[in-house]
Amino acid sequence: MTQRQYYAPTGGLPPQTQLLTDRAVFTEAYAVIPKGVMCDIVTSYLPFWDNTRLWMLSRPLSGFAETFSQYIMEVSPGGGSDKPEPDAAAEAVLFVVEGEMTLTIDGENHVMGPGGYAYLPPACPWQVRNHASAAVRFHWIRKAYEHVEGLDVPPPFVTNENDIEPTPMPETDGRWATTRFVDPEDLRHDMHVTIVTFQPGGVIPFDETHVMEHGLYVLEGKGVYHLNQDWVEVEAGDFMWLRAFCPQACYAGGPGPFRYLLYKDVNRHASLRPGPR
Repeated sequence: MTQRQYYAPTGGLPPQTQLLTDRAVFTEAYAVIPKGVMCDIVTSYLPFWDNTRLWMLSRPLSGFAETFSQYIMEVSPGGGSDKPEPDAAAEAVLFVVEGEMTLTIDGENHVMGPGGYAYLPPACPWQVRNHASAAVRFHWIRKAYEHVEGLDVPPPFVTNENDIEPTPMPETDGRWATTRFVDPEDLRHDMHVTIVTFQPGGVIPFDETHVMEHGLYVLEGKGVYHLNQDWVEVEAGDFMWLRAFCPQACYAGGPGPFRYLLYKDVNRHASLRPGPR
């Protein structure tokens, strides 16, 4: 089995001697939040979460990306929440990058380690606790679920990346592959969170320009992304936040795989009224 790697921030604070110039950028089409930005002073805290802090990577913004929020949660030993989600309309994906936690869904416990993935539909009763001796760090991606008459809400499930075979993209000789946790043809789901893997030299060979918004967190390796009209170098621990229709392409820089956790909104009509779809 391939040994997976997942970058997780640990906080801290840069020294007073460090240069101020960095790779952080926020434009009308995209944002890049490099790993060096994720220090102690930009963490947040949430009600009803014990011994927990988080880095908030994205949140809905009018005139930018409007469909999702993404956090990196850091739960210390003994911490967690019995009342994690205040919004009954919110669905979620949890993805563990470091440590171990116990996720309880409707009274059933699931111990999740690195690579662990959980889908939680709206109004699903769930809790998280860290019973281990070290901190656990995981991504929490939230979206307001869009109900469709005649389609059931999908059920919760827990799995691990290591149990899923990546799907190679056609005509790429396996240099570009996607680990899919949900069947793309299952229209009950209105968001996909996947893992995209490029082998060294692999490319997206054209500027994708589409309605889906993206959050891309680099789990491993490095690459160069073409965003709108700019070439941007990214590496493990960096986060890219892409507005709908932002042109995007990339190539993997090597020497190892370039891998990222990808969010996108899918399978719903475009809203014809003001506000999010």
